[in-house]
Amino acid sequence: MNKQVAITASPLHQSQPHDSAVKQVAGRAEYIDDLVEPTGTLHAYLGLATRAHAEIVSMDLSAVRAAPGVVAVLTADDVIGENDISSNHLHDEPIFSDKHVQFWGQPLFAVVADTRDIARRATKLAKVEYKDLPHLTSAEAAAEAGGRLVTTPLKLSRGDLAEGFSKSERVVKGRMKLGGQEHFYLESQVALAIPGEDEEMLLQCSTQHPTEIQVMVAQVLGIPHASVTVNMRRMGGGFGGKETQGNLFAVVAALAAKLTGRAVKIRPDRDDDMSITGKRHDFVVDYEVGYTNEGKIQAVKARFAARCGWSADLSGPVTDRALFHCDNAYWYPAVEAVSVPLYTNTQSNTAFRGFGGPQGIIGAERWIEDIAYDLGVDPLEIRKRNFYGTDTENITPYHQPVEDNVIREVIADLEKSSDYQARRENILAYNAKSRVLKKGIAMVPVKFGISFTATWHNQAGALIHVYRDGSVHLSHGGTEMGQGLHVKVAQVVADAFAIPLSAVKITASNTGKVPNTSATAASSGTDLNGAAALNGAEQVKARMIAQAAKLGNVAPELVRWDYSGITAGEKFLTFAQLAHACWMGRVQLSAAGFYATPKIHWDRSTGRGHPFYYFAYGAAAAEVTIDTLTGEYVVDRVDVLEDVGRSLNPAIDIGQVEGGFIQGMGWLTTEELWWDQKGELRTHAPSTYKIPLASDMPAEFNVRLAEWSINKEPAIGRSKAVGEPPLVLGYSVVEALSMAVASVADYTIAPRLEMPATPERVLLAVERLRKEAAH
Repeated sequence: MNKQVAITASPLHQSQPHDSAVKQVAGRAEYIDDLVEPTGTLHAYLGLATRAHAEIVSMDLSAVRAAPGVVAVLTADDVIGENDISSNHLHDEPIFSDKHVQFWGQPLFAVVADTRDIARRATKLAKVEYKDLPHLTSAEAAAEAGGRLVTTPLKLSRGDLAEGFSKSERVVKGRMKLGGQEHFYLESQVALAIPGEDEEMLLQCSTQHPTEIQVMVAQVLGIPHASVTVNMRRMGGGFGGKETQGNLFAVVAALAAKLTGRAVKIRPDRDDDMSITGKRHDFVVDYEVGYTNEGKIQAVKARFAARCGWSADLSGPVTDRALFHCDNAYWYPAVEAVSVPLYTNTQSNTAFRGFGGPQGIIGAERWIEDIAYDLGVDPLEIRKRNFYGTDTENITPYHQPVEDNVIREVIADLEKSSDYQARRENILAYNAKSRVLKKGIAMVPVKFGISFTATWHNQAGALIHVYRDGSVHLSHGGTEMGQGLHVKVAQVVADAFAIPLSAVKITASNTGKVPNTSATAASSGTDLNGAAALNGAEQVKARMIAQAAKLGNVAPELVRWDYSGITAGEKFLTFAQLAHACWMGRVQLSAAGFYATPKIHWDRSTGRGHPFYYFAYGAAAAEVTIDTLTGEYVVDRVDVLEDVGRSLNPAIDIGQVEGGFIQGMGWLTTEELWWDQKGELRTHAPSTYKIPLASDMPAEFNVRLAEWSINKEPAIGRSKAVGEPPLVLGYSVVEALSMAVASVADYTIAPRLEMPATPERVLLAVERLRKEAAH
């Protein structure tokens, strides 16, 4: 019997531990590779191309098939349904290539063997003859070669550009290079496929998008969606890298399971995972900006060219979102921004925390910085002069009004709490006296749009069961990747029923329980799934209230439901007692909840609409010290203030802000992707790809939530999204580095650091500015 302890206050808007925290620390949390494998499980491994661009002249797999322990070798000829796993309508992403290699690491075949080691070693026995073709590995090279696109570009425009430039007293032109980023999730891509009766296939996958896995497996096997069930309890990190990139591994496991009649698991090594899967898009941004002598922007013309890789994947919506955020928090009287999604012979770049938004925002911050150095003004002052208004000067480049603008309040709060102005004066004084070590400080804002820009993805479902002992089963369409989604949604359900959080049983995401789900992405997981779960809980609760009213012989509106229990006239029942009474009274205690985000719409053909339900805001101040002789630097202090509305779980949200900031800082400072002249990615392991370490953390790291903020829109609990916006704030470190570098030229030259701003690039910038200042 479930014994519930009555609570006196809601678990919502309170710090609660992550539901898997203790299990993770104790090593008890199960991931796909921890699951007990069915008897006779086989293991698959991919054979990869060793050319960046080539025709396949011949492929001899006889030695692979003859290797001891090999059960099967799969090629394009073995695909039962369609040899395609593209996440769009272009059908441009075959599982296996048999004629044309488009990037180094492209899968050509898969080996299925008794053990993973046998399968992995057998892939090396293949004899493939290639006819090399010219390859392109950078956006610049792709543009110079004619600029082949992977998908249709977007153009956003508003206002009269010619008039804006005519009103401008100054104009700046520039080019910004911004590198990509490896997801580096702790748990690599992995899938376990278990064949069932008839056409049935069960998959245990590490994925942010169980429904897409379901659809792709059905497509490749030529079976209905209903025959495929995907189960996903938790991921060891995702960051966007498991939104579409898991398709390949799931379909290979499922295809092998279908053809062999046995369970099949696939898990690549870290090196192969990084060589196969897409990254954050790197961008080259060309811009021309007109402004007044006071630094007020009058016109912006920008071109956002992205290295997209060999197929479209999600490059269309990613480059679209870069344009959606090219304004950041600033009003442009006239603007024209275009995307250029370029084909390259590299991994197919994909979703990554921020989904193109950070690249657009950093473009805006770069020209803000240019204006500041041109005028000899603190960049923060230029920012303030160009912030969106509230009732006027509040229309975005895509014609959506900014109706919830709190960026001035956020900046004012952080400017005061971080003691920014006094510290900046002290740093200027320090730099005037110090010959070798130089300091910098910067404060940057973020305005981030929340919703999928593909409007149809803004929906969610949930399944709520109340059992007769008062325990509650919760299943919803979102996936847990460490961000705390499950515990937040459980808090919503516990609050709805006024029961302890411990009474809500969190279960795995499963396509057999909640169908047609959207990816857990776009920072909308809690907004969508929390609202769907609340809808389901309210349906059950309404039925329970009706039964309580019947038991107490009162009208339903007279039933009082609070944290001590349910009172109906003279009748008092605990939640568990009422649940049992409902069962006895044949009342349905199960409901499928649903939610669709209101207000949003978007017409890509016209570049107009209301694609975002609301905006999340934030700001960060970073202080750094650089060594001008070596380019090495340390981050001395970071202060972050994040607007999350009325936080559902402050502890979880602060963790997201901290992690997001550090991931953004790593992307922009140490994480460098590098392809050699042959077109092979050489930074494909921790030995060559540097993510931030504990020693890279700021010596002082202060993170606060804007407790005064409440979401203007009726999102769940009046909260706001928190997953993606803080990542952008890592740019404050780059701009602080820029100030330190600029000090060697008396702050008269914009440093224009390329990113990632590695120590080498910092040193080169110092030397370049010294030479320019000398002339």
